[in-house]
Amino acid sequence: EYANTTRELVGKLKHTCPFCRHPLPNFEEEIRKNYMKRIEANDPVAFFEMGLRRRDEGDIEGAFKYMTKAAELGDAGAHYVLSGMYAEGKVVEKDEKKEMHHLEEAAI
Repeated sequence: EYANTTRELVGKLKHTCPFCRHPLPNFEEEIRKNYMKRIEANDPVAFFEMGLRRRDEGDIEGAFKYMTKAAELGDAGAHYVLSGMYAEGKVVEKDEKKEMHHLEEAAI
């Protein structure tokens, strides 16, 4: 994403999606539709981002599901968030072993 942003700034180009290079959508519905397309393609970043959105909307159980899938696909950020969920024990039962596992995976 850094390279794409730099290219846009240097070339004074319109900001585009770093994955497909299409212009960024303006409406929330279109944004969610694009996330779902990426999720269908098993994009770990899309799962992570959707997990963050769910968490911010207050759907912690939904966030946990998306974060779990993102972590299975290798997203380090998702592992970090999951470690916090296991440490707090709000959505899932508090589990120090799983907390440490996800922290270690996030650090790799």
